Amino acid sequence: MKLRYLTKSRFKLALDCPTKLFYTGKAAHPDQKLDDPFLLALADGGFQVGELAKCYHPGGYEIKTLDYAEALAATNALLQQDQVIIFEAAVTYANFFIRADILVKRHDHIELIEVKAKSFAGDPETEFYTKKGGLSANWRPYLMDVAFQKYVVEKAFPGCTVSAYLMLADKDSLCPTDGLNQKFKISKDGNGRKSVIVSAQLNAADLADQILVKVNVDSCCAFIYTEPYEFGARQGDFASYVQYLADHYARDEKIASPPSVQCGACEFKAMPEELAQGLKSGWHECWQESVGWREQDFNAPTVLEIWNCRKKQNFLQAGKLKMTDLTRADIGPHEDGKLGISASERQWLQVAKVQNNDHTPWLDRENLAREMDSWVYPLHFIDFETTTAAIPFNRGRHPYEGIAFQFSHHVVDQAGRIEHRGQYSNAEPGVFPNYEFVRRLKEELSQDNGSIFRYAAHENSYLNQIYRQLQDDPHDIIDRDELCAFIRSITTSVSSSTEAWEGKRSMIDMCELVKRYYYDPATRGSNSIKQVLPAILNSSEFLQRKYVRPIYGSSDVSDGIPSLNYRNWTWIKFQDGKVVDPYKLLPNMFEDISAKNLDLLLSDSNELRDGGAALTAYARMQFEEMSDYEREAISKALLKYCELDTLAMVMIYEGWRDLLG
Repeated sequence: MKLRYLTKSRFKLALDCPTKLFYTGKAAHPDQKLDDPFLLALADGGFQVGELAKCYHPGGYEIKTLDYAEALAATNALLQQDQVIIFEAAVTYANFFIRADILVKRHDHIELIEVKAKSFAGDPETEFYTKKGGLSANWRPYLMDVAFQKYVVEKAFPGCTVSAYLMLADKDSLCPTDGLNQKFKISKDGNGRKSVIVSAQLNAADLADQILVKVNVDSCCAFIYTEPYEFGARQGDFASYVQYLADHYARDEKIASPPSVQCGACEFKAMPEELAQGLKSGWHECWQESVGWREQDFNAPTVLEIWNCRKKQNFLQAGKLKMTDLTRADIGPHEDGKLGISASERQWLQVAKVQNNDHTPWLDRENLAREMDSWVYPLHFIDFETTTAAIPFNRGRHPYEGIAFQFSHHVVDQAGRIEHRGQYSNAEPGVFPNYEFVRRLKEELSQDNGSIFRYAAHENSYLNQIYRQLQDDPHDIIDRDELCAFIRSITTSVSSSTEAWEGKRSMIDMCELVKRYYYDPATRGSNSIKQVLPAILNSSEFLQRKYVRPIYGSSDVSDGIPSLNYRNWTWIKFQDGKVVDPYKLLPNMFEDISAKNLDLLLSDSNELRDGGAALTAYARMQFEEMSDYEREAISKALLKYCELDTLAMVMIYEGWRDLLG
């Protein structure tokens, strides 16, 4: 029987919830997370950072085989040398197994280097620890990961001393050359397997000033090893804890866990269609076993769905698992002195709707009408697609500087006429698009004084970032002052800014309007546009009647809506009596990605968060070798995707207008 090892990926999974060790890797228990590691590595620059780290360690040997036994044999053979550098070194001890990103042996000392596509700035003592002396929540998963690896290496090689490091993108560093970003490409072999190819053009100048920093974390590991851990019915140290996990995994024995807030994002919660196929749901099994729920209990909304609620764990510990178990006193709704409803009032509204079996939308008519009456026509709805680059595009730029590569712009005039007026997209490999992005946005929005709308803080934050880039850029930018003045006119300064401003046309956040003035139970507490849009389409007969016709992108002068990417398009389609989510009607952006991964990228609950599909599309066009035909197809699909984001805002606006009468 093949030995079941506790690997570092399984250890990280167990940190989230130890019960997941029983479900992981089993076909009968579907996993709702992205299962293509390259998709995630593309998005956060992980593959680039990993390859660049190897370039900073010349002369290293890479263990490429995925077979455990072969990898161990190759690693142990190399470790017979007095000094050696190994990439993807395989190390085992008892029923533990790791693949170390970089292992450096010098005589009887080993450096263990874990490479992470995460930025770092400052002092480890202030970055990794809280003011109270505990580990930072942001850094704990990374530190636990490397501590686990160090533990295994120390046990496997008791005759050696071991130092542990995180290798991270240094936010204070500057890229030494132009084009470094483009020297790490993804290539596919004949079997479709992807790998990273480092350009033969990579030279000494590219590596002269390192943009990755190696941070010693031995003190953090020592802290982790002495922390108390609760497992089973007892408490023990780190060594006892990881052995407990490894033994249960080796025996394929489930570790029971009580309900917790982590259950809300459990990836082993099977979808209804998967259950219909006879697959199993780990989430359902856990709650059946731990709290005795039966099939009908799972139809009731749980407290885990309450929006922005910090009391969830308290509710669970008190045995209040369903929203119907709560009282008004549990939520404690109270006003906050602002128009509309406060966060706590919204939470109670959500719970009360469930308890009263009320599925109708709620609208603060008076305050929403007052807000809408203050708007200046024509109305402008904009959406940005953005990313960050671990390795900068240009010399002199920092790792993980923001990149704005696409926007969409819809306009609505006072008579209600809608037009997809403008868009911008630049996915040309290696091009830093931000300044041209702002120039084009300025052209779009400077023709009148109409109100401008965004959805959430993203657009405001990114324009603030570009403002700082313009201010700090040492190059001669002819229109720097004009671009900065434009940004100030349509934004509000962020808290980290050294300047303070609020533009006369500062963008209006539709997400905040949703939070204060509108709630539809169909969103199940979410304020994401990807939940609000299908909810309002299902509740608004006006929108259904309008968009069931192929008027979008129609040249009909009477009621056609001009579009830059669609022709005679119908947005309303029904399935089982419900309006199909418009995002499900979009063309397939990636024909070589599984339907499951595509659905996850289009959702707002994947690891990449909102914009996952667009971000991934951009990254693929930057770093994958592809034909002009493939590039054009992805580019066109990306434009359609972004256009729907601004149309969604328009539809929400129209729905509100109709509800107000």
